[in-house]
Formats: sequence, C-alpha cells, structure tokens
Amino acid sequence: MPLFPIFLDLRGKKVLIVGGGHVALRKAERLAPYGASITAVAPEFAPGFAALGGVTALERRFQPGDVEGSALVIAATDDAELNAAVSELCAWEGIPVNVVDDLALCSFVFPALVRRGELSVGISTGGASPSAAQYIRRLVEEQVPDGFEEILDFLAARRAQLKSALPAERRSAAYAALFSRCMELGRALTDGEFAGFMEEI
Repeated sequence: MPLFPIFLDLRGKKVLIVGGGHVALRKAERLAPYGASITAVAPEFAPGFAALGGVTALERRFQPGDVEGSALVIAATDDAELNAAVSELCAWEGIPVNVVDDLALCSFVFPALVRRGELSVGISTGGASPSAAQYIRRLVEEQVPDGFEEILDFLAARRAQLKSALPAERRSAAYAALFSRCMELGRALTDGEFAGFMEEI
C-alpha cells in the first residue's frame, strides 16, 4: 500500500535516535538541517556524532523514559529485540517511530530526500525498493535548476506584498506569473524588475 506523504515542522522539536552507529548517524545528518533538537542514546557512538552540531549524545543504554516528549523516534540499533521494544513503546505512547530495515515495526518511513533551501521533495516506494527511490531522487535533483533556492527566498519575501496589493481572486494567478517570470530569467527579480511586474498586474 502506498504511504501518504506528510511534511512536519521539526524546529525545536525533540527527536530521539536510539543507536549510535553509522546508520543512526546518517539519520541524524538528514534530520539536523530541519532544526530538530536531536537526542541520541547509545553505549557508544560512531566518530561522526562528535562533529555533528545540534545533537545531544547520551552515552548509555536506552531507557523507556527517553521517548517522553519526542515528536519522532528512530530505532537504529543492531539489536532486533531492542528495536522492537522501542517500536512497541512508541506505539503505546502514540509517538511516530521508524525502525531501520524493519517496515513492519515502522509507523513512518524516511523518504529519499531532495533538499534545496526551502524546497524539500520526499520520495518513497512504500519500502518496496530503496534503490528505486534513490533513482527517482537523482532524476529529481537533475531537474531542479541552479539558483532555485534564491528564487524561493525571493518569492517568500514578496508573497505578503502581492497578497496586500491584490484581491483574493487574483492572487493565485499573480503568484504563478511571478514564479514563471523568475524561471524564465533563471533567477530572482531585481527590485526594479519586481516593480515593473507589479505595474503589469
């Protein structure tokens, strides 16, 4: 069955990673840019954890109370019984959990990600083939033009101005036209170009 994609605001939210190996490190690296407050718990950690900012590493065994207050939990140990126990605990507490390499124990999965500034594209095959998801990710990356982050930043900065200048029924078309103008130029508009655009609409 296909999985429903959903995008979460993780800024300042607690994310718990149970495990300290290379797989756990990769999960932490993927989550860190989204502003989560990451706590990892494991008896020992891969060297990369020390260089990863924004991660609190607790060098000890997992305790059930560790999940309290978590927005997400990732079980990434090589101990199948521990991973299953973490999954069961999270199910009981109503906390979304991902268990690495065990889809049956997951309530969510990590997508293959394309990230460019504010753009995030998540790709999932429902666990059927991570290799296929990575293939699609590479195709998507090739289609995102250089400078797309700057265009998104520009559009976000000008959105309120367009909203205040136009009635509701004209906004959608104006947003689309402004985006098209940026894409035609391959960059954000200058102040003068934006002023001219506003006169046109």
